[in-house]
Amino acid sequence: MRRRPYDWQDAHRPRPIADALADLLKATGLDADVARAGVMSAWAAAVGTQIAGVTEPRMMTEDGTLVVGVRTHGWMSELSMMERQLIAKLDAAGSHTPVRKIRWELLR
Repeated sequence: MRRRPYDWQDAHRPRPIADALADLLKATGLDADVARAGVMSAWAAAVGTQIAGVTEPRMMTEDGTLVVGVRTHGWMSELSMMERQLIAKLDAAGSHTPVRKIRWELLR
């Protein structure tokens, strides 16, 4: 079978929007930011409804620190002791960016 010579029109054919968006994010350097945001959207499903009800993920830093707001000091103490388990749950949820630690902040 003979190979078809390169056709410039092939490069301009429609392609899936997901592919075009992934290329754009990579070209602009925003792909890492989007991956970090994915951790925050996975928070509620990973930790469960009870913990999600008293917490609010705020941001994911470049060094792998997830900043989470907590409603009370009591919950903050409890969650601090559960940090390793919560990180393991986030990793098991398939987040693209690994969480190295969680920083707890009191919600106001």
